[in-house]
Amino acid sequence: MIDVRRLEALVALRRTGTVSAAAAQLHYGQPTISHHLRRLEVETGSVLLQRVGRGLRLTPDGERLARRGEEILALLARAEAELTASTSLQAGQVRLAAFPSAAATLVPAAVALLVERHPGLGLDLIEAEPPEAAAMLRAGTADIALTFAYPGQAEPDGVTAVTVHEDALYLVAPGSLDPGAGPVDLARFADTRWVTGCERCRSELLALCSKAGFEPRIAYASDDYVAVQSLVASGLGVTVLPGLALRAHRNPDVVRLPVPGAARRIQVTTYGAPPHPASVDAVAAVLTEVAGASES
Repeated sequence: MIDVRRLEALVALRRTGTVSAAAAQLHYGQPTISHHLRRLEVETGSVLLQRVGRGLRLTPDGERLARRGEEILALLARAEAELTASTSLQAGQVRLAAFPSAAATLVPAAVALLVERHPGLGLDLIEAEPPEAAAMLRAGTADIALTFAYPGQAEPDGVTAVTVHEDALYLVAPGSLDPGAGPVDLARFADTRWVTGCERCRSELLALCSKAGFEPRIAYASDDYVAVQSLVASGLGVTVLPGLALRAHRNPDVVRLPVPGAARRIQVTTYGAPPHPASVDAVAAVLTEVAGASES
């Protein structure tokens, strides 16, 4: 493998024409430049230099290597500049996976804060439910994720999830139905039809209803919280939805009441052990701040 310092010496010799000028350009002594050039010939097994009188000139092999060396050194300088810009948060691109209601509520405010603090950073948003987001983090197709989890749900191996918000759960009922004021007792709706959402949300609904002493009669299911609310507004059942989903879209023909003690965890999720790139930490910081200030 060619030593970069020796390649620098060859490129400097081609640019300046003499060993002394190359040494001055690189801030080395002349013996050091001569040593690097000799070692470069040994390492490559090629005759790169030809002595002419009291000076040196490059052979055709030396010229070819010096030209390629200029390209290589320029690429290395560019890579170093890009890394410096990314580390100093002057540039960079972060891929964020977020579930739909977070993408519609928390992410826009986080992006605005990121632009204010680190205008050189870019954000690619990928909409994904928590299991998909975890798979993307493991595969390296996402750098950070906003996920949610209900009580008792474990995180996948290798994933680090930091809770940044408790997202309260609400009973959602048709506007024509007066469920009363204040926190709701789910047992009052034991004989009512229910609408449920994704598999994880369905599991939590079953757990809440079981705690209230009944098994819900699930008539409809949809992963789309807009569709779920439409079904409820049409009088086809009641449901339980988190606050962020109701912030993202609130059907005017439904009412909501808090379910006492029920919430899901909103999490900033990464894969692998820290430290993480500075750009990822910057995105995590704004997500944490925005989520912490959020109200369900």
